Amino acid sequence: MLEKVKGIIEKEVRPALAMEGGNIELVSVDDGVVKVRLHGACAGCCMSQYTLVNFVEATLKDKIPEVKGVVAV
Repeated sequence: MLEKVKGIIEKEVRPALAMEGGNIELVSVDDGVVKVRLHGACAGCCMSQYTLVNFVEATLKDKIPEVKGVVAV
């Protein structure tokens, strides 16, 4: 599952965040929980939690049903 998550982050999530001046780092995948670190504009943005849940988590869950959630660390 780690490789699938990496691929989706690289191809879909990171480019979208980069358009807004942000970036994302995959920290780990443990028992279906994806841990990420937001960088750039996303790190200090008041909408970062919304982005994490409604974009990053939604995208990953749509493509990989085994993903249970995404958390920022």
